[in-house]
Amino acid sequence: MASAGKPRRVLMIVENLPVPFDRRVWQEATTLRDAGYQVSVICPTGPGCERRREVREDIHIYRHPLPIEAEGAAGYALEYASALFWEFFLALRIALTRGFDVLHGCNPPDTIFLIGGFFKLFGKKFLFDHHDINPELYEAKFGRRDRFYRLLLALERWTFRTADVSLATNQSYRRIALERGRMDPERVFVVRSGPNLSRLQRLPPVQSLRGGRSYLVGYVGVMGRQEGIDYLLRAVRHIVHELGRHDIHFGLVGGGTELAALQAYAEELKVAEYVTFTGRVPDRQLLEMLNTADVCVNPDVANEMNDKSTMNKIMEYMALGKPIVQFDLTEGRYSAGESSLYARPNDAQDLAAKLVELIDDPPRRARMGELGRARVENELEWRYEAPKLLAAYERLFAAGAARGTGVKGIFAGRE
Repeated sequence: MASAGKPRRVLMIVENLPVPFDRRVWQEATTLRDAGYQVSVICPTGPGCERRREVREDIHIYRHPLPIEAEGAAGYALEYASALFWEFFLALRIALTRGFDVLHGCNPPDTIFLIGGFFKLFGKKFLFDHHDINPELYEAKFGRRDRFYRLLLALERWTFRTADVSLATNQSYRRIALERGRMDPERVFVVRSGPNLSRLQRLPPVQSLRGGRSYLVGYVGVMGRQEGIDYLLRAVRHIVHELGRHDIHFGLVGGGTELAALQAYAEELKVAEYVTFTGRVPDRQLLEMLNTADVCVNPDVANEMNDKSTMNKIMEYMALGKPIVQFDLTEGRYSAGESSLYARPNDAQDLAAKLVELIDDPPRRARMGELGRARVENELEWRYEAPKLLAAYERLFAAGAARGTGVKGIFAGRE
């Protein structure tokens, strides 16, 4: 808990998504605010988050542009260099105005440690919030372990070495912090991205979203290569053209670099009329789709990245009481337990069979949905994770509050 005198000040930097669209970052920011911290956030602009400077719920948000949505190694290098410039510029601005004691860096990419390391010279703390394992993400996208892969391993290692405290989203990520990052176990805290049930409201189904059919399968997530939407579309083809089921519609919510290509692939497979791609939409439309769904699906490709990662979509499905079908992955199985069926990894036909199996068994769907909802309510909701976040911050400040060093008061901040 922040002291009753001068509040502890936190600057969060996230590049992957704008805030408050990034749910984990927003939940962390509001939790810290409620505990008495003064919170600032640097993030990119995005749809619905175009304003460069904004205060929401007493959290000061500073947004910057990104030149492109990256594809390929050169594209990522350009995106990351541009983001790093803006993040450093805005961090300097905040340091000289509102001030901060902790820089809370959220990857990807693993370059924010450069800013954190700079400000550590002036007595600030650096907390690393490990959202994605970037070496495995690169391998999943490009299918190789080359010099760029080894560079990502080095950036990850330097990030852990710079961090005073690290947050892991699950036990798999904690093991990476301990083994690859060689961090002290007492400085690594598991803080899962538990859903906020006050946001994930249960709503009446919207029948028009079923596309005139009897059943709806729902998906929410990024339209990227490692998300396995191509496997899902091949499962749709199998369901429609080989199993002869024309009573199931598929609603896919989310944007990303592969959206146009996936829409074209649906046309190629002759299943476009059975699939609705919404792109990125406001929360209300997302919730309408998921609440209408009879079954939710997670077709994430079975690879090292996805096997070790906890997917927010899984717990959101569970929070809404929806039964799930997914490929059998370590962290996916840990999160969902008995609320999911598990298809053979990267087997589109088995994914299709499991979807149809659940569609045709309403009592089982209801039972699985209840199990998932109960697991969220009793174990996984954000209110169980918030105390772990605050404990990590207490550990961060255990050696004393950050104070300016070097040029006296240069980054003390002023209101």
